[in-house]
Amino acid sequence: MEFTLDATSNKARACTIKTAHSTITTPVFMPVGTLGSVKALDMADMHDLLGAEIILANTYHMYLRPGDQTVAKMGKLHGFSTYPKSFLTDSGGFQAFSLSDISKADANGIEFRSHIDGSKHYFTPKKVIDIQHNLGSDIMMILDDLVALPATQERIKLSIERTTEWAQESIDYFRQKQQEGVGTEQNIFAIIQGGTDKAFRTKSATELCAMDYDGFAIGGLSVGELNEDMYNTVEHTVQYMPEDKPRYLMGVGTPEDLVENVERGVDMFDCVMPTRNARNGTLFTSFGRINIRGAKFKEDSDPIDPACDCLTCKRYSRAYLNHLFRAREITFFRLATIHNLHYYLSLMKQMRAAILEDRFAEFKKDFYEKRRK
Repeated sequence: MEFTLDATSNKARACTIKTAHSTITTPVFMPVGTLGSVKALDMADMHDLLGAEIILANTYHMYLRPGDQTVAKMGKLHGFSTYPKSFLTDSGGFQAFSLSDISKADANGIEFRSHIDGSKHYFTPKKVIDIQHNLGSDIMMILDDLVALPATQERIKLSIERTTEWAQESIDYFRQKQQEGVGTEQNIFAIIQGGTDKAFRTKSATELCAMDYDGFAIGGLSVGELNEDMYNTVEHTVQYMPEDKPRYLMGVGTPEDLVENVERGVDMFDCVMPTRNARNGTLFTSFGRINIRGAKFKEDSDPIDPACDCLTCKRYSRAYLNHLFRAREITFFRLATIHNLHYYLSLMKQMRAAILEDRFAEFKKDFYEKRRK
């Protein structure tokens, strides 16, 4: 991986990340393709229409179905899906958290039952790396111990201790495999934990950022805490993260979350919000959200957002999309998802341009003023 810090505007950063498969300019939003597919879209949509340079696939889900060894035989993620750009794969730690009723963490890893057939499985730091070697992702995430908030001090302390131990085991194993010729074009990120406790975040970030990782993520946020607590935690944590490596905030979030955290120095984001909300009829615009299900759109000839130049806005009216949603036409899912992802990806480009011109504060002010009109 090649990393370049191109410009800053106060703490906001514009960077360039080069992997074996693409050149990624930041700030960047990574559309979520959990099963090697972004819901409602195909890879031509992702590559040709939206121009996404990196998407996220999930280790837990790809391991269970179709199986990481099957993916390896079919040309790994790039060959299997035909998406030629970069993949980041999450480790499965979040799935263990979100499926906590069928999973259990211990000192060595996470035991869980498949949500598909109930079969038992056990993820260790090394196994998660082996799976991601089979998937062939450009950036792999290590196994971490994620806890819901609020949590006891004792549980958060255990979380960062486990995460640090697993991080050391992971980086030692990953570098060893590279020396053996495995995963030489892949990169690996560690995940900082610690809830919203600044002392725990300091400890976790300090310990992990001393290790030989290619980048670092802030995990364990957007899991029940107040937005202001998230922003304060990010602002505190980034000061302990290297300036010469990517900074990734996992599972975040709303357009407002992206703006606020770019301002605090984060480079990379992912979230299911734009795709999931699209399927539910909630569409993001430069002036805020609209719910296309509303009766007021039944005879509205305007595009979703007059300021948007996506395929959906250039071609279709709110009235038509309202009709498609109410009629439960599958076409609605594609058109709405194209719009929402285009909005998110365009927002990141706008922020990058503002950083390069050192006018991020002005951009942020304008962003919120449009939403108040």
